[in-house]
Amino acid sequence: MKLGQLIKDQRKLAECVSITPLEKHITTIAGADVSINKEYLFASIGIFSFPELELVDGGYAKSRESIPYIPGFLSYREFPVLVRAFKMISIKPDLVLVDGQGIAHPRGLGLASHLGVVLGYPTIGCAKSHLYGKYTMPGRTRGSYRVMRADGCQIGLVLRTRDDVKPLFVSPGHLVDLDDCLRIVLSVTPRYRIPEPIRYAHKMAGLRARAA
Repeated sequence: MKLGQLIKDQRKLAECVSITPLEKHITTIAGADVSINKEYLFASIGIFSFPELELVDGGYAKSRESIPYIPGFLSYREFPVLVRAFKMISIKPDLVLVDGQGIAHPRGLGLASHLGVVLGYPTIGCAKSHLYGKYTMPGRTRGSYRVMRADGCQIGLVLRTRDDVKPLFVSPGHLVDLDDCLRIVLSVTPRYRIPEPIRYAHKMAGLRARAA
Protein backbone atom coordinates (compact mmCIF):
# COMPACT_ATOMS: atom_id res chain seq x y z
CA MET A 1 0.00 0.00 0.00
CA LYS A 2 1.28 3.47 -0.88
CA LEU A 3 2.10 5.92 1.90
CA GLY A 4 -0.44 8.41 0.59
CA GLN A 5 -3.23 5.91 1.17
CA LEU A 6 -1.89 5.00 4.61
CA ILE A 7 -1.93 8.69 5.56
CA LYS A 8 -5.57 8.95 4.49
CA ASP A 9 -6.42 5.84 6.50
CA GLN A 10 -4.64 7.19 9.58
CA ARG A 11 -6.47 10.49 9.44
CA LYS A 12 -9.81 8.73 9.07
CA LEU A 13 -9.15 6.39 12.01
CA ALA A 14 -7.82 9.31 14.10
CA GLU A 15 -11.29 10.87 13.91
CA CYS A 16 -12.55 7.89 15.93
CA VAL A 17 -10.05 8.34 18.78
CA SER A 18 -11.69 9.43 22.03
CA ILE A 19 -9.56 11.14 24.68
CA THR A 20 -11.77 11.04 27.73
CA PRO A 21 -11.41 10.07 31.40
CA LEU A 22 -11.28 6.32 31.92
CA GLU A 23 -14.76 5.14 32.81
CA LYS A 24 -14.27 1.55 33.94
CA HIS A 25 -12.78 0.17 37.13
CA ILE A 26 -9.42 -1.40 36.32
CA THR A 27 -8.69 -4.93 37.56
CA THR A 28 -6.52 -6.18 34.67
CA ILE A 29 -3.91 -4.43 32.54
CA ALA A 30 -2.23 -5.85 29.45
CA GLY A 31 1.16 -5.06 27.98
CA ALA A 32 1.76 -5.45 24.24
CA ASP A 33 5.00 -5.53 22.31
CA VAL A 34 6.48 -6.88 19.08
CA SER A 35 9.97 -8.15 18.21
CA ILE A 36 11.41 -8.99 14.81
CA ASN A 37 13.77 -11.68 13.55
CA LYS A 38 14.61 -11.56 9.87
CA GLU A 39 11.30 -11.38 8.00
CA TYR A 40 9.08 -12.47 10.93
CA LEU A 41 7.29 -10.45 13.59
CA PHE A 42 6.64 -11.92 17.02
CA ALA A 43 3.88 -10.35 19.14
CA SER A 44 3.35 -10.97 22.83
CA ILE A 45 0.55 -9.95 25.20
CA GLY A 46 0.90 -10.20 28.96
CA ILE A 47 -2.14 -9.61 31.18
CA PHE A 48 -1.61 -8.67 34.81
CA SER A 49 -3.94 -8.23 37.74
CA PHE A 50 -4.18 -4.67 38.99
CA PRO A 51 -2.96 -3.37 41.35
CA GLU A 52 -1.21 -6.62 42.38
CA LEU A 53 0.69 -6.93 39.08
CA GLU A 54 0.48 -10.71 38.98
CA LEU A 55 0.52 -12.43 35.58
CA VAL A 56 -2.90 -13.95 34.85
CA ASP A 57 -2.93 -14.59 31.09
CA GLY A 58 -0.97 -14.13 27.90
CA GLY A 59 -1.04 -14.54 24.15
CA TYR A 60 1.44 -14.90 21.33
CA ALA A 61 1.43 -14.71 17.54
CA LYS A 62 3.88 -14.80 14.66
CA SER A 63 3.59 -13.43 11.13
CA ARG A 64 5.69 -12.35 8.19
CA GLU A 65 6.66 -8.71 8.03
CA SER A 66 4.33 -7.00 5.56
CA ILE A 67 6.00 -3.58 5.40
CA PRO A 68 9.37 -2.33 6.74
CA TYR A 69 9.64 0.03 9.67
CA ILE A 70 8.82 3.59 8.60
CA PRO A 71 8.62 6.32 11.28
CA GLY A 72 4.99 7.35 11.71
CA PHE A 73 3.65 4.11 10.21
CA LEU A 74 4.69 1.56 12.83
CA SER A 75 1.12 0.43 13.41
CA TYR A 76 0.76 -0.87 9.85
CA ARG A 77 3.70 -3.19 10.46
CA GLU A 78 2.81 -4.36 13.97
CA PHE A 79 -0.98 -4.05 14.18
CA PRO A 80 -1.86 -7.26 12.27
CA VAL A 81 0.31 -9.57 14.39
CA LEU A 82 -0.83 -7.90 17.62
CA VAL A 83 -4.46 -8.49 16.68
CA ARG A 84 -3.65 -12.17 16.19
CA ALA A 85 -2.01 -12.27 19.63
CA PHE A 86 -5.05 -10.67 21.25
CA LYS A 87 -7.21 -13.43 19.77
CA MET A 88 -5.17 -15.94 21.78
CA ILE A 89 -5.98 -14.51 25.21
CA SER A 90 -8.82 -15.80 27.37
CA ILE A 91 -9.10 -12.77 29.69
CA LYS A 92 -10.15 -9.48 28.15
CA PRO A 93 -8.05 -6.74 29.80
CA ASP A 94 -9.58 -3.55 31.10
CA LEU A 95 -6.74 -1.47 29.67
CA VAL A 96 -3.76 -2.05 27.35
CA LEU A 97 -0.30 -0.50 27.59
CA VAL A 98 1.42 -0.49 24.21
CA ASP A 99 5.12 -0.13 23.43
CA GLY A 100 4.57 2.74 21.01
CA GLN A 101 2.84 6.08 20.59
CA GLY A 102 -0.74 7.07 21.28
CA ILE A 103 -1.90 10.45 19.97
CA ALA A 104 1.65 11.85 20.16
CA HIS A 105 1.90 11.21 16.45
CA PRO A 106 1.91 13.49 13.39
CA ARG A 107 -1.61 12.38 12.45
CA GLY A 108 -2.82 11.51 15.96
CA LEU A 109 -2.78 7.76 15.37
CA GLY A 110 0.15 5.90 16.85
CA LEU A 111 0.05 2.16 17.45
CA ALA A 112 -1.73 2.49 20.81
CA SER A 113 -4.48 4.64 19.29
CA HIS A 114 -4.82 2.36 16.27
CA LEU A 115 -5.23 -0.71 18.49
CA GLY A 116 -7.62 1.06 20.82
CA VAL A 117 -9.96 2.25 18.08
CA VAL A 118 -10.10 -1.03 16.17
CA LEU A 119 -10.24 -3.41 19.16
CA GLY A 120 -12.25 -1.16 21.47
CA TYR A 121 -9.80 -1.19 24.38
CA PRO A 122 -8.74 1.77 26.49
CA THR A 123 -5.06 2.13 25.56
CA ILE A 124 -1.98 4.09 26.60
CA GLY A 125 1.14 4.51 24.49
CA CYS A 126 4.44 4.13 26.34
CA ALA A 127 7.31 4.92 23.98
CA LYS A 128 10.99 4.85 24.83
CA SER A 129 11.80 7.59 22.33
CA HIS A 130 10.27 10.84 21.10
CA LEU A 131 8.34 10.96 17.83
CA TYR A 132 6.21 14.09 17.79
CA GLY A 133 5.41 17.17 19.84
CA LYS A 134 7.34 19.87 21.69
CA TYR A 135 8.47 19.43 25.27
CA THR A 136 11.04 20.31 27.90
CA MET A 137 12.79 17.73 30.04
CA PRO A 138 11.21 16.92 33.42
CA GLY A 139 12.99 16.87 36.75
CA ARG A 140 15.32 14.00 37.60
CA THR A 141 13.15 12.31 40.24
CA ARG A 142 10.52 9.61 39.73
CA GLY A 143 7.11 11.09 39.00
CA SER A 144 8.46 14.30 37.46
CA TYR A 145 6.89 15.10 34.10
CA ARG A 146 6.36 17.73 31.44
CA VAL A 147 3.49 17.98 29.00
CA MET A 148 4.08 17.42 25.27
CA ARG A 149 2.22 19.79 23.00
CA ALA A 150 1.45 20.15 19.32
CA ASP A 151 -0.71 22.74 17.56
CA GLY A 152 -1.73 24.19 20.90
CA CYS A 153 -2.98 20.86 22.27
CA GLN A 154 -1.67 18.63 25.05
CA ILE A 155 -0.80 15.30 23.44
CA GLY A 156 1.25 13.45 26.05
CA LEU A 157 3.70 13.43 28.92
CA VAL A 158 7.44 13.15 29.20
CA LEU A 159 7.47 11.10 32.39
CA ARG A 160 10.36 10.13 34.66
CA THR A 161 9.57 6.64 36.00
CA ARG A 162 12.84 6.24 37.94
CA ASP A 163 15.27 8.67 39.48
CA ASP A 164 18.02 9.74 37.07
CA VAL A 165 16.96 7.53 34.14
CA LYS A 166 15.70 8.51 30.71
CA PRO A 167 12.00 9.45 30.72
CA LEU A 168 9.21 7.69 28.85
CA PHE A 169 7.06 9.40 26.24
CA VAL A 170 3.55 8.57 27.37
CA SER A 171 0.42 9.53 25.47
CA PRO A 172 -3.26 8.62 25.54
CA GLY A 173 -4.21 6.02 22.99
CA HIS A 174 -7.99 5.73 23.25
CA LEU A 175 -10.65 6.10 25.98
CA VAL A 176 -8.19 7.59 28.52
CA ASP A 177 -6.87 11.06 29.27
CA LEU A 178 -3.55 12.53 30.46
CA ASP A 179 -4.43 12.16 34.14
CA ASP A 180 -5.13 8.45 33.59
CA CYS A 181 -1.81 8.08 31.79
CA LEU A 182 0.14 9.61 34.67
CA ARG A 183 -1.65 7.66 37.39
CA ILE A 184 -1.67 4.27 35.72
CA VAL A 185 1.81 4.28 34.22
CA LEU A 186 3.42 5.21 37.53
CA SER A 187 1.35 2.58 39.38
CA VAL A 188 2.57 -0.25 37.11
CA THR A 189 6.21 0.87 37.06
CA PRO A 190 7.36 0.15 40.62
CA ARG A 191 10.98 -0.83 39.99
CA TYR A 192 12.19 -0.32 36.45
CA ARG A 193 11.97 2.31 33.74
CA ILE A 194 9.42 0.36 31.67
CA PRO A 195 5.93 -0.60 32.94
CA GLU A 196 5.82 -4.20 34.16
CA PRO A 197 3.22 -5.45 31.62
CA ILE A 198 5.26 -4.08 28.72
CA ARG A 199 8.52 -5.44 30.19
CA TYR A 200 6.96 -8.90 30.24
CA ALA A 201 5.60 -8.62 26.70
CA HIS A 202 8.95 -7.34 25.45
CA LYS A 203 10.84 -10.18 27.13
CA MET A 204 8.55 -12.89 25.78
CA ALA A 205 8.44 -11.46 22.25
CA GLY A 206 12.23 -11.24 22.27
CA LEU A 207 12.62 -14.83 23.46
CA ARG A 208 10.35 -16.04 20.66
CA ALA A 209 12.25 -14.03 18.09
CA ARG A 210 15.65 -15.28 19.23
CA ALA A 211 14.47 -18.89 19.30
CA ALA A 212 13.12 -18.75 15.75
